[in-house]
Amino acid sequence: MNEIENEISVRLDKWLWVARFYKTRSLAKAMIDGGKVHYNQGRVKPNKQVSVGAKIRLRQGNEEKEIIVQALADKRGSATFAQTLYEETLQSREKRENIAQARKNFALSMPHPARRPTKKERRELLKFKAQN
Repeated sequence: MNEIENEISVRLDKWLWVARFYKTRSLAKAMIDGGKVHYNQGRVKPNKQVSVGAKIRLRQGNEEKEIIVQALADKRGSATFAQTLYEETLQSREKRENIAQARKNFALSMPHPARRPTKKERRELLKFKAQN
């Protein structure tokens, strides 16, 4: 048998679910339909067949990842197995770390008060805001 016959074909929504980027296939499909997933720098449909070596850019919450497909699978396994299916690019990892650090710095620069303002303090704040 040659390699082509042994190779499996997997839909993009299923592969994203197997690789544990999204919790359900329907959520993966919704993200693809919503334009949050790009396959080789272009928008695609959920039934796009994934190939090894393809670049996928996807968004998960506030994070955007760019990954390269290393292997195909059609059955969901453990998280360690899922991590063997792809490799995140170095630029993507650095960008995510920089954004995370900026978010931490921003949170530290705007500390939250230890308690909520009292009714009197709220009135004073509203009065002060109305003056400006």
